[in-house]
Amino acid sequence: MVADGSADLSQVLKGVLDLAVLAVLADREGYGYDVVRRLRESGLREVGDASVYGTLRRLFQAGALASHVVPSDEGPHRKYYSLTGRGRATLAESARTWRSVTQALDLLLDGKEARRER
Repeated sequence: MVADGSADLSQVLKGVLDLAVLAVLADREGYGYDVVRRLRESGLREVGDASVYGTLRRLFQAGALASHVVPSDEGPHRKYYSLTGRGRATLAESARTWRSVTQALDLLLDGKEARRER
């Protein structure tokens, strides 16, 4: 949040980008820009390319992702990422945490709205 009360979406995205990337790759493997595109298509239009590529590298180094390179006749080879067992476990735990936090915030915000209406 910034001083005027408006949400700073880029800060929120930093906190949940791991979860979002893991969720995208849970459906099917993908290469870097494909992951960016799928995130944007899902509504995360503000996500930056560099942030996603950094997240992919970090998740790979942490053992949450596996990768393989696919040669391309039309440009550079593409590195595809997929979830490992550790990645699926991380996704499940992060999803539980996210749902718990959003449920608590929903209750707080709904309560604030109810008080405002009185």
